Amino acid sequence: MSGDGAVTNGTESGITVTVKSFATFREVMETQLVLQLPGGATVQTLLAELTARYSGLGGMLFAAPGRLRDYVNILKNGRNVHFLAGLDTPLDDGDVIALFPPLAGG
Repeated sequence: MSGDGAVTNGTESGITVTVKSFATFREVMETQLVLQLPGGATVQTLLAELTARYSGLGGMLFAAPGRLRDYVNILKNGRNVHFLAGLDTPLDDGDVIALFPPLAGG
């Protein structure tokens, strides 16, 4: 894939976040990309952008609109957003967001 994966929003008040995908999410999206989002963006804003860009990702992330599947883990700078404000967790310039399901083993 070419390009840096940046999405511009045409405003100066935007933020830049790095998204890293792991395990099965790597099957439908890049391993790492940098996105520009509008100021005031949340995890939900980010996921809406990602699901619009990557066909099939929405079904992997969401059990129903606005409800993450139980196995999905989203970390903001190493902290699970479940323990922050969930999908309403605000994003800040420079944040690193990691998307991954738990590892399965036997």
